[in-house]
Amino acid sequence: MSTSLSTSSGPQARTASPDPVKPPPHTARATGRTRAWVTRAPLLPALVFLIAVTQLPFVATLVISLFDWNSLDPAERAFTGLSNYALVFTDPALRESVLTTVLLTAGVVVTAVVLGLLLALLLDRAFPGRGLVRTLLITPFLLVPVSAALLWKHALYNPEYGLLNGALTWVAGLFGDESPAQPDWTSEMPLLAVAASLVWQWTPFMMLILLAGLQSRPAETTEAARLDGAGPWQIFLYLTLPHLRRYLELGILLGSVYIVQNFDAVFTLTSGGLGTANLPYTIYQTFYQAHEYGLASAAGVVVVIGTIVIATFALRAVSSLFREEATRA
Repeated sequence: MSTSLSTSSGPQARTASPDPVKPPPHTARATGRTRAWVTRAPLLPALVFLIAVTQLPFVATLVISLFDWNSLDPAERAFTGLSNYALVFTDPALRESVLTTVLLTAGVVVTAVVLGLLLALLLDRAFPGRGLVRTLLITPFLLVPVSAALLWKHALYNPEYGLLNGALTWVAGLFGDESPAQPDWTSEMPLLAVAASLVWQWTPFMMLILLAGLQSRPAETTEAARLDGAGPWQIFLYLTLPHLRRYLELGILLGSVYIVQNFDAVFTLTSGGLGTANLPYTIYQTFYQAHEYGLASAAGVVVVIGTIVIATFALRAVSSLFREEATRA
């Protein structure tokens, strides 16, 4: 009797049970937004600080770039619109500084990438003292840029007691020349002197990126190619180099972002003379020496926009690199 009752009443009980109550759609959206704001709330102080430190000065620079503003004659300040930007692209000194910036950046980045790749290939092999060699090779990148430039200016380039001229004197003495030529490196080859100091400092950066790429290679692929009879050059050309493509792009783009903005080496080694004034140094001269706040601000905005363009490609390279690593994992 009880069995029949439970059997007959079961479906009716299940039919009569009410459905779970679902909140209205607008209530669910409001709850989701509240939860998102609660999650992001701890980050708001950092966001406000970041905006105050970076974006507000940039907005001020953007506003100043629209004025003809010389600090020596502030009463003549006037709104000129985009005329300062036109002057940036037509002024001969600024055009020359743009060309110098492009040459310096391209030369330093390409040379540093090639040397960094060679050093990374060396450190990818096991040999006694590899950890010490790696630490010593990284050291130039850890130096303060001004300290590195001063080191090259006085310890290496000085025509009287610099190591380069000392090495020339020693080599010439081996061949019987007691009074060899003592070149003044920063005067006779100024742009090359600046580029050499930057290459010395940025080669370790490229080396670290490419070494990380080399150590992420799948060992079984290289071993299979070696068993199939591929030589070292073929393995490098058809396996290693394609694998390093993303790492090379990353190193080139990040190096370009930093070297485009370099000021320390130019200021310390040559003070912008002898055709070495890049765009950051020219902006410094326009602002600090000519007191042309409007023109200097316009040139600064142009540099920022160019850097943002380069950084955008760098971020895309980084994201694609991470996606590739995640897919491999």
